[in-house]
Order: sequence, then structure tokens, then C-alpha cells
Amino acid sequence: QVQLVESGGGLVQPGGSLRLSCAASRNIVSFSTMGWYRQAPGKQRELVATMTTDSTTNYADSVKGRFIISRDNAMNTVHLQMNSLKPGDTAVYYCKAIRIRPTVTYWGQGTQVTVSS
Repeated sequence: QVQLVESGGGLVQPGGSLRLSCAASRNIVSFSTMGWYRQAPGKQRELVATMTTDSTTNYADSVKGRFIISRDNAMNTVHLQMNSLKPGDTAVYYCKAIRIRPTVTYWGQGTQVTVSS
């Protein structure tokens, strides 16, 4: 069973930065895609950023230019650097990993990010 453990969430003022980390219990090169999603109260879970094994990235329009996804294969960790945070970024952030053949999706337990003055 694969475990994904997120960390780095917290309370930050508008304009501030946070760095989220997702540590996997197995070698992350075994996942075709890893990424970050978020869910705000009363809203559906939405994509924030993803990265494939060939380092192709995809970002939600709302975070382009502010957030950066990266991976550290040696540490089996994926990071999300979040800059210029806005109150609208407030949500629980979840790490997701997808393995193919067969296709299996894994989720972390989530970490709360609150942007408020």
C-alpha cells in the first residue's frame, strides 16, 4: 500500500509564501504523474499542478506564475512552492499519485492552507 504524506501547510498573510511537500512511501519514478489538488469549503476538488515522469508540468490558470511544482526523486518527494498567496488560495491541499498498468490512484490525507490577514 502506497502512502502519501503532505506537510508544510499553515496560516500565511496575503502575499506570503508556503512550500508544501508530499513524501511517498515508494520510489516516485514508479508514478506516471504526481500532483497537487485543492478543495475549498463548499467547492469541488480542483487541480492545482501536476508533473509527469518526463517533468512535463500543468498548472491551473489561477496559479500560473505564482506556484511551482517540483520533484526530488532521491527523496521520493514532490513539492509545491506557493508564492504571492491570495485569500482565494485557502483550501485543503492534497497530493495525488497515479501509477499505470494497472491504473491506480493514490491520495494523501491533505494539509490545510489558510491565507488571511
